[in-house]
Amino acid sequence: MDDHSRYILAIDLGTGGPKVALADTDGGIVGHEVESNRLLLGGGGAAEQDPEEWWSSIVTAARRLMARSLVPAESIIAVSVTAQWMGTVAVDAAGSHLHNALIWMDARGAPYARALAGGPLRVAGYDPRKIRKWLRYTAGAPSLTGKDSLGHMLWFKNELPEVYEATDTFLEPMDYLNMRLTGRKAASFDTIAGTWVADIRDLTEVAYVPELLDLAGIDGGKLPELVPTGSVLGTVQPEVARRLGIPPTAQVVTGTPDTNSAAVGSGAVEDRAAHLYVGTSSWLSCHVGEKKTDVLHTITTLPSGVPGRYLVACEQDTAGACLTHLVDNVLYPDDHLSVVDAPEDALELLNETAAGVPPGAGGVIYTPWLNGERTPVDDHVTRGGFFNLSLTTNRAHLVRAVFEGVAYNTRWMHSYVEKFAGCRFEAVTFVGGGAQSDLWCQLMADVLDRPVRQAREPRLANARGAAIMASAALGRLDWAEVPDKVETLRTYLPEPSNREVYDRQYRSFLALYKKNKGVYARLNR
Repeated sequence: MDDHSRYILAIDLGTGGPKVALADTDGGIVGHEVESNRLLLGGGGAAEQDPEEWWSSIVTAARRLMARSLVPAESIIAVSVTAQWMGTVAVDAAGSHLHNALIWMDARGAPYARALAGGPLRVAGYDPRKIRKWLRYTAGAPSLTGKDSLGHMLWFKNELPEVYEATDTFLEPMDYLNMRLTGRKAASFDTIAGTWVADIRDLTEVAYVPELLDLAGIDGGKLPELVPTGSVLGTVQPEVARRLGIPPTAQVVTGTPDTNSAAVGSGAVEDRAAHLYVGTSSWLSCHVGEKKTDVLHTITTLPSGVPGRYLVACEQDTAGACLTHLVDNVLYPDDHLSVVDAPEDALELLNETAAGVPPGAGGVIYTPWLNGERTPVDDHVTRGGFFNLSLTTNRAHLVRAVFEGVAYNTRWMHSYVEKFAGCRFEAVTFVGGGAQSDLWCQLMADVLDRPVRQAREPRLANARGAAIMASAALGRLDWAEVPDKVETLRTYLPEPSNREVYDRQYRSFLALYKKNKGVYARLNR
């Protein structure tokens, strides 16, 4: 077998479930399989998933993929994991999980995060003395929403002390999966950032800070060992290799958050080259060389998957999830009033329906804050809705308004990210499931007033990024080659005739948040 016929098993664990792909060492996807996972929502902001279900679905998808005999099993040289970030799995000494995983949507740690961050004097909810410490070392601070790893650990400590005491290690989802693959409990320099207790000033020497551990009140002994981003964690355990159908010689490269893998999988690895991801959630980001923070708009820089670089970190909680919510809870709910089940091509039908409505959705505006918001406002109690309905409003207007509302929200974030990066993005590469929609690509170009490049196979950007990072870690691909490895399917240019209506709708979108945030605060606290 020649040296070029080597492949990587890339595992992308999203909120909806895993995609397991085979990729060559240039990041080209040979084939993939998909499984689904349940999302367990509850009162008080609960959002959980079963780690065993994650693992079972990954094994199922991998076995089905390998059964297709797309490549010889012996040609697989590595496994690389990417996963949803800011989630927490509490495991015991044997590596068994003690509770469902608290995922990035779980806000139950909010009261403890606010108490931790606050003090006699507060600026944007933070004690200035405390936030100086966090910013000095981490470039960020614990989210007041509780929707990060530290918020989750604080919830365990205060609400389930018996689980906290029994916990040997708290792991991010990707680090949990790497533990299942190798038996080793570790976190890479990029995955650990969500704990806000590690010094990231030197990207070659990330380490826990005793002062920050004391401030958080978290036992540092319950945190994993730290290893460099893009390093080899070990080889696949023999029994795991057998179950997956891959050779036991395959090396496992450190996992990385979905934000980092999407950035790499978009090909936008050069400094200040922008990419937009729309999946369940969304973000618009780029790589930079310096550590910095915008506290007021919850934008920071965190270690990226590219060695020696930081990734601009920001997030909007619900994007593609808004369309899923529309299908599952409004158009085709599973209740006694339903007369039609959701068709298999429901999302394609939504695209067709929305495309038949003129820009502006008949004046209807949709706010996509179904689970609160993070950037550019850290507000876990704001909520979504349709505004300006009339007797002439029909279903097509509502569908179009959802697409447009997510685009307005993206423009809101985009305006602050450009200021943060200190440049105008001349173009934006679009990846994630949302980028499969030609309508959404054109909408984003129109609303952002920027050319939008639709990456080929945008839904597989995370898996492609995971494969590229593994290939680079094993010395089979140079980072300078990456931009040329990701093909642009089509470039969408802003349509000048739509500018006026979208500017008007966007101004009203911002006004709706400002005028209603107090109402949401009273209703949802």
